[in-house]
Order: sequence, then C-alpha cells, then structure tokens
Amino acid sequence: MVVMARHSRPERPDLVFEEEDLPYEEEIMRNQFSVKCWLRYIEFKQGAPKPRLNQLYERALKLLPCSYKLWYRYLKARRAQVKHRCVTDPAYEDVNNCHERAFVFMHKMPRLWLDYCQFLMDQGRVTHTRRTFDRALRALPITQHSRIWPLYLRFLRSYPLPETAVRGYRRFLKLSPESAEEYIEYLKSSDRLDEAAQRLATVVNDERFVSKAGKSNYQLWHELCDLISQNPDKVQSLNVDAIIRGGLTRFTDQLGKLWCSLADYYIRSGHFEKARDVYEEAIRTVMTVRDFTQVFDSYAQFEESMIAAKMETASELGREEDDDVDLELRLARFEQLISRRPLLLNSVLLRQNPHHVHEWHKRVALHQGRPREIINTYTEAVQTVDPFKATGKPHTLWVAFAKFYEDNGQLDDARVILEKATKVNFKQVDDLASVWCQCGELELRHENYDEALRLLRKATALPARRAEYFDGSEPVQNRVYKSLKVWSMLADLEESLGTFQSTKAVYDRILDLRIATPQIVINYAMFLEEHKYFEESFKAYERGISLFKWPNVSDIWSTYLTKFIARYGGRKLERARDLFEQALDGCPPKYAKTLYLLYAKLEEEWGLARHAMAVYERATRAVEPAQQYDMFNIYIKRAAEIYGVTHTRGIYQKAIEVLSDEHAREMCLRFADMECKLGEIDRARAIYSFCSQICDPRTTGAFWQTWKDFEVRHGNEDTIKEMLRIRRSVQATYNTQVNFMASQMLKVSGSATGTVSDLAPGQSGMDDMKLLEQRAEQLAAEAERDQPLRAQSKILFVRSDASREELAELAQQVNPEEIQLGEDEDEDEMDLEPNEVRLEQQSVPAAVFGSLKED
Repeated sequence: MVVMARHSRPERPDLVFEEEDLPYEEEIMRNQFSVKCWLRYIEFKQGAPKPRLNQLYERALKLLPCSYKLWYRYLKARRAQVKHRCVTDPAYEDVNNCHERAFVFMHKMPRLWLDYCQFLMDQGRVTHTRRTFDRALRALPITQHSRIWPLYLRFLRSYPLPETAVRGYRRFLKLSPESAEEYIEYLKSSDRLDEAAQRLATVVNDERFVSKAGKSNYQLWHELCDLISQNPDKVQSLNVDAIIRGGLTRFTDQLGKLWCSLADYYIRSGHFEKARDVYEEAIRTVMTVRDFTQVFDSYAQFEESMIAAKMETASELGREEDDDVDLELRLARFEQLISRRPLLLNSVLLRQNPHHVHEWHKRVALHQGRPREIINTYTEAVQTVDPFKATGKPHTLWVAFAKFYEDNGQLDDARVILEKATKVNFKQVDDLASVWCQCGELELRHENYDEALRLLRKATALPARRAEYFDGSEPVQNRVYKSLKVWSMLADLEESLGTFQSTKAVYDRILDLRIATPQIVINYAMFLEEHKYFEESFKAYERGISLFKWPNVSDIWSTYLTKFIARYGGRKLERARDLFEQALDGCPPKYAKTLYLLYAKLEEEWGLARHAMAVYERATRAVEPAQQYDMFNIYIKRAAEIYGVTHTRGIYQKAIEVLSDEHAREMCLRFADMECKLGEIDRARAIYSFCSQICDPRTTGAFWQTWKDFEVRHGNEDTIKEMLRIRRSVQATYNTQVNFMASQMLKVSGSATGTVSDLAPGQSGMDDMKLLEQRAEQLAAEAERDQPLRAQSKILFVRSDASREELAELAQQVNPEEIQLGEDEDEDEMDLEPNEVRLEQQSVPAAVFGSLKED
C-alpha cells in the first residue's frame, strides 16, 4: 500500500513525495551537491509521470547547473517526450527553451549542440537551425568544428537553397581545404559550373593538394577539361584555350584527349573554323600513333557531322545554289582529309624518329605522280637524316634521289646528287662504297665506260691520309680505298673494258692491300689462266694461300691442285707431291678427304701404286671418324683392283680395329664373305667368331642369321654347337653389363632417357646392382618362355668319308643327341624333306694358287 504524504516546505509548497522517495530525499538533504545521489534518485523515478520527473531534473539542475551528465539526460528525456507529437505543438517550444537555458552553462559541449541542431532540423525550422549552427561554431573551439560541419553540410544540402549552401561551403573550405572535391560536386549538381570550374582550376594548380578520392592530378585536369569544353556557355570566367594548352605542355602522354577537348570546346561554342584549325594543329604536332588516331577520328567525325547537319538543314528549308556549293565544299574537304591520312601518319612517325630511312622512302612513295613533292621530300630527307643516328642505310636516300632524276632524263642532276653523296660523312665505309658503285653503274647504264672506269679509279686512289678500314675516328673518305666492294667492281670493269696489264695491276693491288677473299684469288688465277699465264696464275694461288688459313683456304687449295694436275699431269710429279704435302700440313680432318683422294688419284695415274696405297693409308687416319668408313671402302676397292683381293686382308683388319662397332660389323661380314669366296672357310669362321663379340643377339639378328647360314652350308655339328655356345656366352655378357641392362630396362619401361638410379628412385649403390640382377633374371626367364617348340626336322651334315647309302641310312635313323633349333634359327631348313641332303659345290678361284707374271 502506497501512503501519500504531503510535506510542507517553505521553499516549494507544491512538492509531493511518496513514501518510497523518503530515503532518496534524506540522502539528498545530506548531500545535495552530489551528482551521484541525484542520478540514483532520477534512475529510481524513471517510471514516474513526466512532470514529476522533469521537476526532479529541475531541482537537481538548480543546485548543480554545471553538471553535463544531468543536462544531457534531462535534454534527452525532454526530446523523447515530444518525439511523436506534431512539430507545431507548444511542447516543442518548451524543449527548445530548455536547450537554450542549458547552453547558458553548457555552450562548450559539442554533443549538446549536435543534438539540438538535429532536433531543430527535425522541426523543419530552417532559419533557426542555420543560426543555431552558426552559434555552435562561434561557441565551440576550432578544434571541435570538425564535429559540427558534417551535420551542417548535410543540412545545407537537404534544402534547395544553393546560395546558402555555397556560403556555408566557402566557410567550410577555410577550415578543410582538402574537401574541395565535395564542394565542386555540389556546384556541378546545382548547375553553378562557372564557380565549379574556378575551384577545379585552383585545385589542379595546387601541387600540394591530395585528393580524398585518390584521383591523380591528370584525372582532375581531365575533369576540368571536360567541364569547360562541354559547357562553354556556362563557364565564362576562365580562359579555356590557355588552360587546355597548359595541359598540353604538362601531360605530354595524353595529348590526343586534350586536343580533342580543346576542339570540342570551340565546336560547342559555334566556332567551327577555329575547331578545324585546332584539329589541323593537333595532327601536325602529335608524336604518337595513338594520339594521332584519336585526333584524326575526332576530326573525321566532326566533318561528317558538319555534312550531315548541312544536308538536314538544306532538306528542311529547301536547297539553294549557295547551299549546294557549301555542301560540295564540305564533301571535298572531307575527302581530302581521308586521302591525307597515310601522309599525316607518316609525318607522325617521322616526328618520332626523323632519322628513319625507311619511313622517308615510304613518304616518297606516297607522293607518287607528283614530281615536285618527291624532290622536296628527298631534299628534306637528305638534309634531315644524320648518318650516325640513322635507322637503316642513309646512302639509299641519295641513290634513290639520283635514280629519280635519271629516270626522268636529267643525268646531270643525277651526277650532281651522287657527287654530293660521295662527300657525306657516312657512319659505315660500305655506305660510301655503295655510292661510288652507283656512280659507276649510272655511267655504265648510259654506256659511258671510260667515265665509269675513271670514277672507280678515283674512288680507289690512295687518300692523302691513309687510315685503317675499321678506324672510326677517321672519315670514311680516308678509308674507302680499302673497300672490297669498290675494288671488285673495278676489277670486273677492267676485265671487261681494260687491258691485261691494268686488270693484273688491280688484282695485285687488292692482294697488296690484303682485302682479297678466296673468290677474288680464284678469279685472279682464272683470269691469268685464260690469258695463258699459267705460272703467274699459280703464283696468284700461292699468294692467296699465304693470306688465309684453314678453313678459308680450302677452296683455293682444291682449285690450285686441280689446275696444277690438269696442267702438268705427271711431268712435275715431285712438285705436285710437295704441293699436296704442303696442303695437307695442318689441314683439318673435315677437309682432308677431298685432298687425299686427289693426291691418291695423282699417284695412281702418274706415280707408284705403293705411294697411292700409302696415301690411302694416311687418309684413313686423317679424316673425321664419320668419314673413315667411306675412306676404308675406297681403300679396299683400289687395293683389290691394283694388288688383288688377298692384299685387302690387312686393310680389313685395320678397319675392324679402327671403326665403330656398327661399321666394324659391316667390315667383318664383307671380310668373311671374301674369305668364303676364296675358299678360306676356317678364316671366315674365325672372322665370324671375332665379330660375334660385338654383336648382341637381341639387336643384331641379321649377323647371327648370316653366320647360321654359313655354318649350314660349310660347317658340321661341332661348329654349330660352337656357334650356339658363343651366342649364349655373348648374350650372357651383354646381360651382365650394367650400362646395357640400364638401356634395355629403360627401353622396356618406355623411357628414352635416364640413368640406372632412375629405375628405382630413392635407392643407390648396391640397391641399383640388385635391381639390375633381378631384371636380368626376369629377362632370361622371359626368353626361355618365349622359345618355340623345338622343330621336329633334322639338320643333316655331310661326312667326308661316307657313301650315299650310309647317308640315306643316317638320314632315316633317329639321333638321340640331335640339336633342336628354334623356329627363328632354322626357318630355311623347314622346307627340306627328311631324306634330302643339300650339297653345294664351289670351285676354288685360280687367284688362290698364284702364278708367274706374264711377259
């Protein structure tokens, strides 16, 4: 039960207390200046009627008027009390007055100002709100203005009052100039573009400005250009032309966009001729193809739009004669612009690199059919291109310039151009040499042979100051006398037009200057030979040989030796031998084969056979390993023709020792075949036995088949057994070789490359060997399983002391110890009947017995 009690107090007779309030009242009476006591009392009375709660706040604030906590809670409670009421309710005015009373003591508290301003914004009292914001800014220190301005600016933007907002933003930028972009965006949205352009220009010119949006200076500049170029009627306070041209000097990598912006400004302003002048200036000054493409495309689009607008206007108002003339003029201007594009693009490339020779030639080609422009272009090119900076061959410009005059019948002008070209300080001697050669060819084309000779002799004359060919410190005019190109042309002209002595003098001079090539030496010798100066030609060869080393001297030696043999044959055999020995001294193995064959041929035709054999013997040692097999074949063939086949046995043995296994196997087969033909069966069998050591049965089945056929024809049971024993031993030898096993295992696994350790990763040493042994056993087991059933047929041999009846009986009886061969080893014997014995007879060649030499 709640007991109501009225306590009469002299100062406030209207106070009403409940019994539960008494402890709090007593505590306040004891500590009336304690904020905590009042806050506990207020917290307790939160559920009381609003007037009583407000009365309690007022009592507390009367005693503690400077308490922020009390004022904040009180104002918050008062605002909450009128939150759902109409803004015209008088209670709002009471709350506003309460805020005003609070600011008598709390004017330095920004939170209270913000709450009050937000409360006024909710009431829609624009002027009162604006003035309150101003009072807040004046009352608070400047360090706390940053808390007020965001709400203030939001208030200014929320009403269509641009003048008020502009004035507010101007005040705000004095405090925070880095927020200029926000102001500029507001100006754009409110269509105050002139001031927006001014502010944007100020920002662009301020090097210390840092964009909050992360925009670069170029992006801001580009926004400025777009703004002033697209709104020429609204932006009046700025010099647009000067601003954009200033950007052209600052941002050289974006010239195309800036030029288009400037032209767009004049187009929107209605100054079409001025826009056309800007486009023309742009396409004549841009340095990159990208910028040129942007400007040219914009220019072409502008001309098209002008034509379309004119045609539309003429169709609406009716055509007149002046309109037709204007339209034709615009169409002609557009066609001319399109036709000029290749030339304008070439100009851009030449502005990038004015020393690009190929682009100058392309420019001349673009002026095809206009001689005056071609001459002007060539003149500009030869004056502009610096030979030391040129890309390409600068002399081609001079030559093409002279050729143009020549094609038009102006020979004197062409000669003048080439004469000037000979005085140009080119970077390379070859350029000047080419110019001199063109001078000679010009005269030759017009049959001025003496003048051509005179020019080339002048070019090759010794200068006053000699210099080495590659001495870059000297001008090319002092080095051209060592140019082989000029000397070669002079030699050709002397051969065709000069005398023998003058031509010989030219070639001698080339050799003296040590600029000859092997071909020049050979040409000189051939020239002397044509005029029957054989010894002189041989001397020319000797001089050429002294100038060069291997391998450059190879062609000279081959030609020299061939010509010498053709000239003298066997009359000067010792001299020829000396020449061959001199040529072979130091000869690389790559070029030795030809010389040795030529040497051996000389000995065969004019010398001694044993000398020829000695040459062949030396050749087999001197040539490259890849050529040794061919050399041995030639050696064996020539030895057999000269001395007989028996003389080749030593050659075969030497070849088998020297050659690789593959070629040695071929030699062994040929050697054994030769012995068979000679009837030397035992020697042939010994050769087969020796060769078997390098023949793996798995990869050289042809050899073992050949040996088996040989034994079937000429052997007996013992020899067959011996062959099979040798085969098993060779196969076992290859099976136990680590390298061979590794290659076989890699081949089985499908891997083309690798090592032994690749077969079992993570193992090494003894693990590799154990793995190889296991693999060898596996391969042997597979070979055993793969052997076919033994053939039922028999291989019968001929005994030297048996009669035919005994042979037939032997053929019919069963031999318990017969050798059973697999299908792969006796395919040839499967066709024989059991009662048939195949006998072969062969006569012994007469060369085996020898004879006396016939008279």
